[in-house]
Amino acid sequence: MGLFGADMEKCFLSPPAAFIIVLLACFLLSYLFSKVSFKANRHTEDGGTPYACGEDNYNHMAQPDYSTFFPFAFFFTIAHVATLIITTVPVEILQTFTLAILYVIGAVIGLYILMRS
Repeated sequence: MGLFGADMEKCFLSPPAAFIIVLLACFLLSYLFSKVSFKANRHTEDGGTPYACGEDNYNHMAQPDYSTFFPFAFFFTIAHVATLIITTVPVEILQTFTLAILYVIGAVIGLYILMRS
């Protein structure tokens, strides 16, 4: 039986109880690691910002442009999903193979439209 009994063991293994146990363990670990982690001093004695490799301290506000990133991200996502579909389709069944070929043709057309613009 064990220390708690069969019903109590099932209670600890239920998804909500397991989630709460893991969540509490994560909070405890986060608290313990925050006590031993390095705390950076944000300001120097003169009130300025910390020394950064001899660079002049100027306010550079980098504005990254992700407009070229997203088409490539969609390209690789569609390419990987199309590859997954093709590799998992059974070739013996002509109907599923035909649907897979139509899916790949649709993916190629979608990629062409995506990369054209």
